[in-house]
Amino acid sequence: MSLNSFGHMFRFTTWGESHGPALGAVVDGCPPGLALSEADLQPFLDARRPGQSRFTTQRQEPDQVRILSGVFEGRTTGTPISLMIDNVDQRSKDYSEVAKAYRPGHADYAYDAKYGLRDFRGGGRSSARETAARVAAGGVARLVIPEVAILGWVSEIGGDAIDPANFDAAEIARNPFFCPDASAAARWEALVDTARKAGSSLGAVVECVASGVPAGWGAPLYAKLDAELAHAMMGINAVKGVEIGDGFGAARNTGEGNADPMRPSSGEGPQFLANHAGGIAGGISTGQPIRVRVAFKPTSSILTPVPTIDRDGAAAEIMTKGRHDPCVGIRGVPVVEAMMALVLADQKLLHRGQCG
Repeated sequence: MSLNSFGHMFRFTTWGESHGPALGAVVDGCPPGLALSEADLQPFLDARRPGQSRFTTQRQEPDQVRILSGVFEGRTTGTPISLMIDNVDQRSKDYSEVAKAYRPGHADYAYDAKYGLRDFRGGGRSSARETAARVAAGGVARLVIPEVAILGWVSEIGGDAIDPANFDAAEIARNPFFCPDASAAARWEALVDTARKAGSSLGAVVECVASGVPAGWGAPLYAKLDAELAHAMMGINAVKGVEIGDGFGAARNTGEGNADPMRPSSGEGPQFLANHAGGIAGGISTGQPIRVRVAFKPTSSILTPVPTIDRDGAAAEIMTKGRHDPCVGIRGVPVVEAMMALVLADQKLLHRGQCG
């Protein structure tokens, strides 16, 4: 039984571990004839790459992607596309203590309970390093949905949120936090620095909007577009919550307040006066922007000593040595964007397969 794959018609499988020789993805179901080169994928990997500021892990990985199959003379062939990223800066010795005891909040104990063994070097498959493969696959997915624009950003770190009135999309690329609010980014420097120097970590909220999605993608009941998105986002390492549109805010609203009123328009489809539903109704896209919020927990690998047990069940205490993100949600932005692209590419092909 394989549970390392995601998608229906546009499907990808990731492989590899944090401290193995390489990791990667196999993308199956990509239509033929699309122009694709490694240069098309590299910018997305560069955005996620570690070691670019003091606010992320200092592991130095170039994350250079190689296309091993599925492309001929610069175009996709319709056959599986194999993508590989070499690991070049592993320090497995940093995890000698992790081999003996479990890190609370991490997947160490759960993996041992399930498999009876685990790769303790960086967490193996449970490491956020696995998401590099998803980002590469997401770059391929974007080629399938050229009509869609996807933008992600960090909206909150450690409980400190941006001011929506200060939102500036151009600002996202100007700071190391993917933050659209310059004043919030300035505050976050001190916030994350304090946590990092204390050997602790912080959580974050990432928001992502997909514009240009036409009405009609998705399916009722068991393949709802919002359910597929929730599945995709919850599968990202360290994610503990997902909201579509107003999410939990809808539970605090009234029926009339939560409605997305419609008026006639001169173009195709209605004019919506609100978007509380996040661009999805009945599991099907409405043509409005699709909005998702994703909650990342604080990084579990911290330098602060925490009570735990060892593999024999005896009391122990552990602090995780090595290089870790003080706020893993920062580099979660390219991953959330990639999963959005992967879901939408799959849904586009499913819609075309059923409805033409």
